[in-house]
Amino acid sequence: MLDWTIYVTFGGMFLMLFAPARSLTAIRSLALLTTLAGLTLAIYGFLRFDPNAGLTTIRKLSWIPTLGAQYFIAADGISITLVLLTGIAAVSGVLFSWNIEHRAKEYFAFYLALIGGVYGVFLSFDLFLLFVFYELAIIPKYFLIAIWGSTRKEYGAMKLAIYSFVGSAMVLIGLIAAYVIAGGKTFDLNELANFAFPEKFQYWAFPLVFIGFGILAGLWPFHTWAPTGHVAAPTAASMLLAGVVMKLGAYGALRVAMTLFPLGLQAWRHEIAVLATIGVVYGGMVALVQRDFKFVIGYSSVSHMGFVLLGLMTLTTIGLNGAVLQMFSHGVIAGLLFGVVGRMVYERTHTRDLAQLETMNLGRAMPFAALIFVLAGLASMGMPGFSGFVAELQVLIGAWRMYPTLAVLCGAGIVIAVAYTLRAIHRSFYSGEPAPANASALPPISIPERVGAVMLLACSLAIGLYPRLLLDIIAPSWDSPLMSRLIMR
Repeated sequence: MLDWTIYVTFGGMFLMLFAPARSLTAIRSLALLTTLAGLTLAIYGFLRFDPNAGLTTIRKLSWIPTLGAQYFIAADGISITLVLLTGIAAVSGVLFSWNIEHRAKEYFAFYLALIGGVYGVFLSFDLFLLFVFYELAIIPKYFLIAIWGSTRKEYGAMKLAIYSFVGSAMVLIGLIAAYVIAGGKTFDLNELANFAFPEKFQYWAFPLVFIGFGILAGLWPFHTWAPTGHVAAPTAASMLLAGVVMKLGAYGALRVAMTLFPLGLQAWRHEIAVLATIGVVYGGMVALVQRDFKFVIGYSSVSHMGFVLLGLMTLTTIGLNGAVLQMFSHGVIAGLLFGVVGRMVYERTHTRDLAQLETMNLGRAMPFAALIFVLAGLASMGMPGFSGFVAELQVLIGAWRMYPTLAVLCGAGIVIAVAYTLRAIHRSFYSGEPAPANASALPPISIPERVGAVMLLACSLAIGLYPRLLLDIIAPSWDSPLMSRLIMR
């Protein structure tokens, strides 16, 4: 049933093309029903999934026989966790896009195309198919930002597209090289992972593919597209960029680069761990001095994704568990933060400048937005009871076993996260300045926004209070033949 998340989403996209352009209610309803159907299928698949079964084949058909490419859809605990995240992010993004009126039909068509591509990446175990879905997820981002974005939208869209396609080109070169060296008969990930690639080949192929995916994951110093793209993007696109698109990069680095080239991984893991740690600290330090509210969240995303990449490089079960859990946690928390800043605050005040927001006393003018941002901020800084605490704690434990110095530096990164989060909360909502005369004129928070915010917050709380909901699904994945070779024994 999980493969139907792909079919339903792309089906909704094609139906959107025939929706009456002037009927906003029909367009929004179709988008919401499509994403709700995807989420329902994801939840159904999640509940029925047997984590001890290992990699479960869902559909495997011959696709391009001359290349050995197959339509190979499968899932393990890692995939199904990220499919569930995609469903949650998709529904919340539609709810936060309920105000879209300009070319709404095209907007939601691009939106659903992006979501369909993301589902496809997380479920593809043929590398040719995975790359096709990967590109399908990248292309709509450009149009969502360039057409419906705000600050320097053309620049932000083009920068994101250039970085993304440079990374894609690096990945494609590495995959073609691996395909040819392995005999040019198959793109099946399982079969290629069992092939003994020459050691010298792995030394250059691994960094090429890992960094190619890592660009999309915000790996320092290739991260600069991320804050710019987040700021320029419309609210839902920002939520998806941080929530699921950056996870495509981390997932590709784990699923493809690390499994295909284990010797290259061993040769480069220390350097990548250092880059990940720099990202944690650097992203936090830059977020601490930002004046634009959305830039604060954008750079915080770079910092939090550093934990994901560091967790991957620990090659310990607890560190890898933490990395995957952090993908889910950051997806819901960052999506919520961007929803509050982009939709609730910016769309009503028409400014993201913290100096201007400081004079508006928004804590009194928009109490619901203030409450949600405070709770989301606590989750982001790693407060116990929220998902971020469990995820980052596991990454730090794994890092302590392998890289104690880097673990200490990342601990300092968490302290920096507390500082920039409290600064943003104080300046934007609780500055103590008297509210302006027109504060009461701010439009109220709509029901769709409230539902979307509560849904994301509830997900972070649920995983924070009972992390076994996901860990019992994720942990057995490392025992499968495909992933077990990663663990340092």
